[in-house]
Amino acid sequence: MITNIYFVRHAHSTYTADELNRPLSERGLGDADRVTELLSNENITNVISSPYKRAIQTVDGIAQFYNLDIIIDDGFRERKLACNAVDNFDEAILQVWENLNFALPGGESGYYARERGVTSLKNVIYKYRGGNIVIGTHGNIMVLIMNYYNKKYNYDFWSKLNMPDIYKLSFKDEILLEVKPIW
Repeated sequence: MITNIYFVRHAHSTYTADELNRPLSERGLGDADRVTELLSNENITNVISSPYKRAIQTVDGIAQFYNLDIIIDDGFRERKLACNAVDNFDEAILQVWENLNFALPGGESGYYARERGVTSLKNVIYKYRGGNIVIGTHGNIMVLIMNYYNKKYNYDFWSKLNMPDIYKLSFKDEILLEVKPIW
């Protein structure tokens, strides 16, 4: 039985220091409508999201389209880079991708974040086997999860993602069969 996971990286957000409640920008809200349009013919059975507002807002339209509740799963939240703002984001993110064991002070290593995300994904596949599941999430954790299945999903792949972005991952049980870009 095939289970399809539609990872949806959140749309553009308006920056605030409040990571949990950062909303989508006007551009992001428009792009979220496009996400709904792109997924409206995919027979979505479940909608799951990170607890972050921008991820929820990005998949809210598709949940409404299919009259589904959004299930919040903390495992799909973004990787915590550090406990405080970093001086050079590009340098910091490259550092944690080059060494998945490394974590900045108060942050999560790639291995730790990936394990958290993969555990949530496996639970979703088990619970909703055979479904077409949308997961509203974030670029870093999405690619870390994909990296678990294929190492080509790495820093270079992450650095070229769109905002939003959609990838359909098809699984037979827990075996990844195919990854297809939708956005």
